[in-house]
Amino acid sequence: MTDTTLHITNKAPDHPRFRHCLSAFREGDALILMEDAVLALTDQEQPLPSTSYALSADAQARAVANRAPRQQLIDYNDFVQLTATYLRIINW
Repeated sequence: MTDTTLHITNKAPDHPRFRHCLSAFREGDALILMEDAVLALTDQEQPLPSTSYALSADAQARAVANRAPRQQLIDYNDFVQLTATYLRIINW
């Protein structure tokens, strides 16, 4: 993927950097939610891009894993594969 970006955020949905991350998101990009960012899985007011993923361990630790579609939850191996797929990576 040449002009696409993998966005990785650990900020809660109410944090300004989380909102900046979503505003920078473009077609073809992907988003990984980790740590407190997985709380976005419960936020009905802020829809996530269709290519959003949440670290399963973080979602389980915050009791929101049951709110995510199965294909949206990833493990650390999937995380590494996604980082190898995208040439540009932005940590928010």
